[in-house]
Amino acid sequence: MITRTVSKNPRTTRGDLVNDLQRAGTKVTKATISNTLRRQELKSCSARRVPLLKPVHVQARLKFAREHLDDPEEDWENVIWSDETKMELFGKNSTRHVWNRKNAELHPKNTIPTVKHGGGNIMLWGCFSAKGPGRLIRVRMNGAMYRVILSDNLLPSARALKMKRGWVFQHDNDPKHTARATKEWLHKKHFKVLEWPSQSPDLNPIENLWRELKVRVAQRQPQNITALEEICMEEWAKIPATVNGRLNYRDTVPLRRSPGSHVQSRTRLLW
Repeated sequence: MITRTVSKNPRTTRGDLVNDLQRAGTKVTKATISNTLRRQELKSCSARRVPLLKPVHVQARLKFAREHLDDPEEDWENVIWSDETKMELFGKNSTRHVWNRKNAELHPKNTIPTVKHGGGNIMLWGCFSAKGPGRLIRVRMNGAMYRVILSDNLLPSARALKMKRGWVFQHDNDPKHTARATKEWLHKKHFKVLEWPSQSPDLNPIENLWRELKVRVAQRQPQNITALEEICMEEWAKIPATVNGRLNYRDTVPLRRSPGSHVQSRTRLLW
């Protein structure tokens, strides 16, 4: 009954199971629940956060994977990936564990300072390729500002990274990125843009680079917005090119169903 309930609803808690069994006339402890599930190779873990996908998004992602399934690795090395991210002064990025004695939880050295609304934040735009990080700048964005950002930073990044002729630019489907004026500007500048499926931040390897940056910044504990921006720039410049190369790695995994299935095979991209 325990295994069946958890398999049907993975969010069921041990307390829920204890109560269900008690109503059924069986008294067990939470430890018994844990041991029973462990024997069935079921363990408790944090639920992964994933994009909310509608059927149309699933089909677009599958189409993207199929179209690029046979692309050589050199093609992906010629892509400049870009994105924006929010950096908070005091937020969840500053979470860390501490060792303390009993009743010393509130000692200043055992706490993390917080302020209302997270203490403020900054928005960053950055890009990178397999050869290393491109430019990172603080932004306040709208459609017109986005085109200025690209004009002032994308080409200089491509030159600094020594991208090959015909390099490809990637950005997501944010309305500022897909605005008609932006598309016309990109076309006028002869930029080759990678067609991107909606609701697919998990396909963009720069998300892993943002994570790397946020961990590095949190370790330095900036105390104000000015320091936050300075530390972001410093730590971005310190990220080794080898990290960027690993993040650009492309791996394809064929997923096949049993013979006779109406879908013979699927493909997914792991970045």
